[in-house]
Amino acid sequence: MIHPIQEQLLKLSKKHNLAKLSLRDMANRIGLPEASPQKIKHHLTQLEKKGFLAINRARGVMQRASAKPDWAKGLPVKSSTIFSIPIIGTADCGIATIFAEANFQGILRISNKLVGIDFPDDLYAVKTEGSSMNKAEVKGKKIEDGDYVIVNGVDKDISNNDIVLAIIDSKATIKRFIDDRLHKQIVLKADSSFDYDPIYLHPDDDFNISGKVVAVVKNPG
Repeated sequence: MIHPIQEQLLKLSKKHNLAKLSLRDMANRIGLPEASPQKIKHHLTQLEKKGFLAINRARGVMQRASAKPDWAKGLPVKSSTIFSIPIIGTADCGIATIFAEANFQGILRISNKLVGIDFPDDLYAVKTEGSSMNKAEVKGKKIEDGDYVIVNGVDKDISNNDIVLAIIDSKATIKRFIDDRLHKQIVLKADSSFDYDPIYLHPDDDFNISGKVVAVVKNPG
Protein backbone atom coordinates (compact mmCIF):
# COMPACT_ATOMS: atom_id res chain seq x y z
CA MET A 1 0.00 0.00 0.00
CA ILE A 2 1.20 3.50 -0.81
CA HIS A 3 1.29 6.05 2.02
CA PRO A 4 -1.57 8.63 1.91
CA ILE A 5 0.90 11.53 1.69
CA GLN A 6 2.64 9.89 -1.24
CA GLU A 7 -0.72 9.37 -2.89
CA GLN A 8 -1.50 13.07 -2.50
CA LEU A 9 1.90 14.06 -3.87
CA LEU A 10 1.33 11.86 -6.91
CA LYS A 11 -2.01 13.55 -7.54
CA LEU A 12 -0.31 16.94 -7.20
CA SER A 13 2.36 15.89 -9.72
CA LYS A 14 -0.35 15.44 -12.36
CA LYS A 15 -1.11 19.17 -12.18
CA HIS A 16 2.19 20.77 -11.16
CA ASN A 17 5.90 20.37 -11.77
CA LEU A 18 7.08 19.40 -8.29
CA ALA A 19 10.66 20.32 -9.19
CA LYS A 20 9.55 23.96 -9.17
CA LEU A 21 7.55 23.85 -5.93
CA SER A 22 9.03 24.29 -2.47
CA LEU A 23 8.44 21.57 0.10
CA ARG A 24 6.22 23.93 2.12
CA ASP A 25 4.25 24.80 -1.01
CA MET A 26 3.65 21.11 -1.65
CA ALA A 27 2.49 20.61 1.93
CA ASN A 28 0.01 23.48 1.56
CA ARG A 29 -1.28 22.25 -1.78
CA ILE A 30 -2.01 18.74 -0.46
CA GLY A 31 -3.85 20.16 2.55
CA LEU A 32 -1.14 19.55 5.16
CA PRO A 33 0.20 23.03 5.98
CA GLU A 34 1.53 21.85 9.34
CA ALA A 35 3.62 19.04 7.82
CA SER A 36 7.36 19.65 8.11
CA PRO A 37 9.48 20.03 4.95
CA GLN A 38 11.47 16.99 6.12
CA LYS A 39 8.34 14.84 6.10
CA ILE A 40 7.43 15.96 2.59
CA LYS A 41 10.98 15.38 1.41
CA HIS A 42 10.95 11.86 2.89
CA HIS A 43 7.81 10.92 1.00
CA LEU A 44 9.14 12.42 -2.26
CA THR A 45 12.29 10.34 -1.85
CA GLN A 46 10.17 7.22 -1.36
CA LEU A 47 8.23 7.99 -4.55
CA GLU A 48 11.50 8.34 -6.45
CA LYS A 49 12.88 5.09 -5.03
CA LYS A 50 9.71 3.30 -6.10
CA GLY A 51 10.00 4.71 -9.61
CA PHE A 52 6.89 6.90 -9.62
CA LEU A 53 8.78 10.19 -10.05
CA ALA A 54 12.16 11.54 -11.09
CA ILE A 55 12.86 15.08 -9.89
CA ASN A 56 15.83 17.27 -10.79
CA ARG A 57 15.50 20.51 -8.82
CA ALA A 58 18.70 22.00 -10.24
CA ARG A 59 17.16 21.97 -13.71
CA GLY A 60 13.56 22.37 -12.65
CA VAL A 61 12.59 19.12 -14.39
CA MET A 62 10.18 16.44 -13.20
CA GLN A 63 9.22 13.20 -14.91
CA ARG A 64 6.35 10.92 -14.02
CA ALA A 65 6.55 7.22 -14.78
CA SER A 66 3.74 5.69 -16.78
CA ALA A 67 3.42 2.73 -14.48
CA LYS A 68 1.12 -0.12 -13.68
CA PRO A 69 1.07 -1.82 -10.28
CA ASP A 70 3.20 -4.82 -9.59
CA TRP A 71 0.72 -6.49 -7.27
CA ALA A 72 3.22 -9.03 -5.99
CA LYS A 73 5.47 -6.33 -4.57
CA GLY A 74 3.11 -3.41 -4.29
CA LEU A 75 5.49 -1.36 -6.44
CA PRO A 76 5.11 0.10 -9.93
CA VAL A 77 6.72 -1.33 -13.02
CA LYS A 78 8.45 1.69 -14.50
CA SER A 79 7.89 2.13 -18.20
CA SER A 80 10.25 3.88 -20.56
CA THR A 81 10.16 7.55 -21.42
CA ILE A 82 10.65 8.63 -25.02
CA PHE A 83 13.13 11.47 -25.44
CA SER A 84 13.48 13.84 -28.37
CA ILE A 85 17.22 14.44 -28.84
CA PRO A 86 18.51 16.87 -31.50
CA ILE A 87 20.76 15.53 -34.23
CA ILE A 88 23.32 18.26 -34.81
CA GLY A 89 25.63 16.82 -37.44
CA THR A 90 28.11 14.15 -38.42
CA ALA A 91 31.44 13.25 -36.83
CA ASP A 92 34.31 11.42 -38.45
CA CYS A 93 35.44 8.09 -37.05
CA GLY A 94 38.40 8.40 -39.38
CA ILE A 95 41.02 11.14 -39.62
CA ALA A 96 38.98 14.25 -38.72
CA THR A 97 38.07 15.49 -42.17
CA ILE A 98 34.42 16.36 -41.53
CA PHE A 99 33.77 19.95 -40.57
CA ALA A 100 31.96 20.34 -37.27
CA GLU A 101 28.85 22.36 -37.90
CA ALA A 102 26.30 22.55 -35.11
CA ASN A 103 23.48 22.56 -37.63
CA PHE A 104 20.19 21.00 -36.68
CA GLN A 105 19.53 17.92 -38.83
CA GLY A 106 16.47 16.47 -37.18
CA ILE A 107 15.23 14.74 -34.06
CA LEU A 108 16.15 11.32 -32.71
CA ARG A 109 13.25 9.78 -30.81
CA ILE A 110 14.70 7.34 -28.30
CA SER A 111 13.78 5.51 -25.11
CA ASN A 112 15.57 6.61 -21.95
CA LYS A 113 16.29 2.93 -21.32
CA LEU A 114 18.58 2.91 -24.36
CA VAL A 115 20.40 5.99 -23.13
CA GLY A 116 20.47 5.12 -19.43
CA ILE A 117 19.90 8.75 -18.39
CA ASP A 118 16.74 10.15 -16.82
CA PHE A 119 16.97 13.71 -18.18
CA PRO A 120 17.83 14.48 -21.83
CA ASP A 121 18.53 18.21 -21.39
CA ASP A 122 22.26 18.12 -22.16
CA LEU A 123 22.22 15.33 -24.74
CA TYR A 124 22.54 15.50 -28.50
CA ALA A 125 23.04 12.92 -31.25
CA VAL A 126 25.78 12.83 -33.86
CA LYS A 127 25.88 10.44 -36.81
CA THR A 128 29.15 8.58 -37.19
CA GLU A 129 31.08 8.12 -40.41
CA GLY A 130 34.05 5.82 -40.77
CA SER A 131 35.45 2.79 -39.00
CA SER A 132 38.17 4.04 -36.66
CA MET A 133 36.09 3.21 -33.56
CA ASN A 134 34.50 -0.06 -34.66
CA LYS A 135 36.07 -1.98 -31.77
CA ALA A 136 35.13 0.59 -29.13
CA GLU A 137 32.12 -0.24 -26.98
CA VAL A 138 29.79 2.00 -25.00
CA LYS A 139 27.49 0.03 -22.71
CA GLY A 140 28.11 -3.10 -24.76
CA LYS A 141 27.46 -1.51 -28.18
CA LYS A 142 30.18 -0.95 -30.76
CA ILE A 143 30.50 2.33 -32.64
CA GLU A 144 30.24 1.53 -36.34
CA ASP A 145 29.76 3.51 -39.53
CA GLY A 146 26.27 5.01 -39.71
CA ASP A 147 25.43 4.63 -36.01
CA TYR A 148 24.34 7.52 -33.84
CA VAL A 149 26.37 8.35 -30.76
CA ILE A 150 24.65 10.17 -27.90
CA VAL A 151 26.86 12.89 -26.45
CA ASN A 152 26.54 14.64 -23.10
CA GLY A 153 27.52 18.15 -24.08
CA VAL A 154 28.07 19.51 -20.57
CA ASP A 155 30.02 16.59 -19.10
CA LYS A 156 33.56 17.89 -19.47
CA ASP A 157 34.85 15.77 -16.59
CA ILE A 158 36.70 13.52 -18.99
CA SER A 159 38.64 10.57 -17.61
CA ASN A 160 41.43 8.58 -19.20
CA ASN A 161 40.07 6.14 -21.84
CA ASP A 162 36.68 7.86 -22.13
CA ILE A 163 35.26 8.09 -25.65
CA VAL A 164 34.78 11.72 -26.62
CA LEU A 165 33.65 13.99 -29.41
CA ALA A 166 36.62 16.25 -30.12
CA ILE A 167 36.83 19.34 -32.34
CA ILE A 168 40.21 19.86 -34.01
CA ASP A 169 40.73 22.64 -36.58
CA SER A 170 36.94 23.00 -36.83
CA LYS A 171 36.58 19.31 -37.66
CA ALA A 172 34.73 16.75 -35.51
CA THR A 173 36.07 13.33 -34.63
CA ILE A 174 35.15 10.57 -32.20
CA LYS A 175 38.12 9.04 -30.43
CA ARG A 176 39.33 7.52 -27.19
CA PHE A 177 40.84 10.15 -24.87
CA ILE A 178 44.28 9.30 -23.47
CA ASP A 179 45.62 11.73 -20.89
CA ASP A 180 49.38 11.25 -21.19
CA ARG A 181 50.49 13.94 -18.74
CA LEU A 182 53.76 12.08 -18.16
CA HIS A 183 54.83 13.09 -21.66
CA LYS A 184 52.91 16.40 -21.67
CA GLN A 185 50.56 15.26 -24.38
CA ILE A 186 46.98 14.26 -25.05
CA VAL A 187 46.34 11.39 -27.42
CA LEU A 188 43.12 10.82 -29.31
CA LYS A 189 43.32 7.15 -30.14
CA ALA A 190 41.43 5.04 -32.62
CA ASP A 191 39.96 1.73 -31.47
CA SER A 192 39.58 -0.14 -34.71
CA SER A 193 40.10 -3.39 -36.59
CA PHE A 194 41.88 -1.20 -39.17
CA ASP A 195 45.16 0.65 -38.79
CA TYR A 196 44.51 4.31 -37.90
CA ASP A 197 47.21 6.60 -36.57
CA PRO A 198 46.54 8.33 -33.23
CA ILE A 199 46.21 12.10 -33.02
CA TYR A 200 48.86 13.62 -30.73
CA LEU A 201 48.04 16.97 -29.13
CA HIS A 202 49.76 19.34 -26.77
CA PRO A 203 47.51 20.48 -23.87
CA ASP A 204 47.86 24.08 -25.16
CA ASP A 205 46.77 23.24 -28.71
CA ASP A 206 43.59 24.71 -30.15
CA PHE A 207 41.17 21.83 -29.68
CA ASN A 208 37.97 21.25 -27.77
CA ILE A 209 36.43 18.22 -26.12
CA SER A 210 32.79 18.84 -27.02
CA GLY A 211 31.41 16.11 -24.75
CA LYS A 212 31.50 12.53 -23.59
CA VAL A 213 29.87 9.73 -25.59
CA VAL A 214 27.35 8.10 -23.24
CA ALA A 215 25.41 5.77 -25.55
CA VAL A 216 25.27 4.29 -29.04
CA VAL A 217 22.16 3.87 -31.18
CA LYS A 218 22.78 1.20 -33.79
CA ASN A 219 21.93 1.69 -37.44
CA PRO A 220 19.52 -1.18 -38.24
CA GLY A 221 20.42 -1.10 -41.93
